[in-house]
Amino acid sequence: MDFITYSHQNADLVLDTPKIKPLYEELTQVINEIQDEEIIDEFNAGTPSKSLSLAINRILKKHLEEKDWVKEPPIFQDSEYQGNKWRLDFAKDEIAIEVAFNHGEAIPWNLLKPVLASQLNHVQKAYQAEVGIVICATAELKEAGNFDSAVGEFEKFERYFKPLQNVLNAPILLLGLLAPKTFEIEETMDGRRSIGSVKMK
Repeated sequence: MDFITYSHQNADLVLDTPKIKPLYEELTQVINEIQDEEIIDEFNAGTPSKSLSLAINRILKKHLEEKDWVKEPPIFQDSEYQGNKWRLDFAKDEIAIEVAFNHGEAIPWNLLKPVLASQLNHVQKAYQAEVGIVICATAELKEAGNFDSAVGEFEKFERYFKPLQNVLNAPILLLGLLAPKTFEIEETMDGRRSIGSVKMK
């Protein structure tokens, strides 16, 4: 898959440092190697889905775990701060990752979790990152992949950085996935239920 990026607090420079660059290159290799055929196969596997979000999530999970990225690591050790709200999607050494295909109202929290992972805190940390990466859909992927209209896209994420400048005080790279080149998801009806089907271009 192709992607675009937006760098906050010099995240691009942090990711280019000798210690962290190999990790970032490992992540981008995983994304670049995702082919349309794999997305179609994953989308068609199992329960019918409306959009590409679950398929892309499963593909990222599979390939990142193959490269020993930790799935859903807790940010904090304290038992009061456990559960999904206090977990990252993936982490490895100095990089914390959030995959954000959820409702646009969750954008601030999606951006804040990598900051919590990167900064010292009054709550004892279980994981300490140096830089966060938030992976989301661009507007073109959202449309071509038949994502729900309420899903927050790259362009909307990007607008949050300016008003939250003083809150998001850690390096964050926003990574927006672009649409597949050879197909799109067309919405169809299965009885009363809306599902998606692959339409080749």
